[in-house]
Amino acid sequence: MKRFAFVSDFDGTISQKDFYWIVIEKHFPEGRKLYKEWKSGKLKDIDFLSTVFSSINQTEDIILQDIDGIEIDPGVPAFIQEVQKRGGDFYVLSAGSDYYIRPLLKKHGVENVEVLSNTGVFHEKNVHLQIDPKHWSYSERYGIDKSLVIQDFKKKYEQVYFAGDSEPDSHPAACADITFAKAALQDLLDEKNVPHVKVASFQEITSYFNQQHLWN
Repeated sequence: MKRFAFVSDFDGTISQKDFYWIVIEKHFPEGRKLYKEWKSGKLKDIDFLSTVFSSINQTEDIILQDIDGIEIDPGVPAFIQEVQKRGGDFYVLSAGSDYYIRPLLKKHGVENVEVLSNTGVFHEKNVHLQIDPKHWSYSERYGIDKSLVIQDFKKKYEQVYFAGDSEPDSHPAACADITFAKAALQDLLDEKNVPHVKVASFQEITSYFNQQHLWN
């Protein structure tokens, strides 16, 4: 059994802004109404994202420029390097899409990180999600069931740490050994009485690891 895995959500956790907001603000203003419907429970997460991503109507060059402009938490690359240096594995676990996650990781020099997310492909001026209902980690609501992934990792690693920021992350948070919660996830886990460490950045996660001697 391997020592430890650190698993992180991407949008709003590693990145400073969700990709769907970039699309809505720049190319799909109608998405604001759709966002309200999603948050009210009228739309499943995967249906909301699929609609937004397939409503960009721009060349791939423009979409890739939008992706390139997304800022990430500045402490992420160094933290990932430290995880790997200490014998751990770092994973990105996202209910978004690998279409924008992979180029952003590459831009920031992040290597040897497996991305577990919904597959996205560019076709006819839009990004289309390819969801496989037969995949072992399939979720009808999110496309990928983060809880199943964390549970699977717990069979392979002595310790599994998780970081997230929103509702989809509240489910895997209950399965991880330690969850680092940002933004809205903090209140959600408080309501569910799920233990977690409140953080605002990966620098704070690094400090916690140092103080609690979790690298050892």
